[in-house]
Amino acid sequence: MSKQVSPELRAKYDEIFMQVILGTQAEAQTTQPQAPGNLAAMFHKEQVADALQQCAVLIAAWNRGEIDTRAIGKCAASLKGLGLTAAAERIENLVKIDGI
Repeated sequence: MSKQVSPELRAKYDEIFMQVILGTQAEAQTTQPQAPGNLAAMFHKEQVADALQQCAVLIAAWNRGEIDTRAIGKCAASLKGLGLTAAAERIENLVKIDGI
């Protein structure tokens, strides 16, 4: 599901949107597995990859003039799994970037 964003609003909020996404990507990449061992490392790597993939989906949708609410949910879930609840909240708030 997507929410349409007008070209004017997209131009107005483009810098903010990209700052949130790029900051989120950087945070996700600096996390460490929450437990020792190979299984935890593999699971952690998968969660980071999923968060980064969903950020890419959000950027692609934004470039089309949309906010992908499904990608927001998936990205936020991955971030919460990585222990990044503040980053997850910022991603979830992107759906309200236009004030609607």
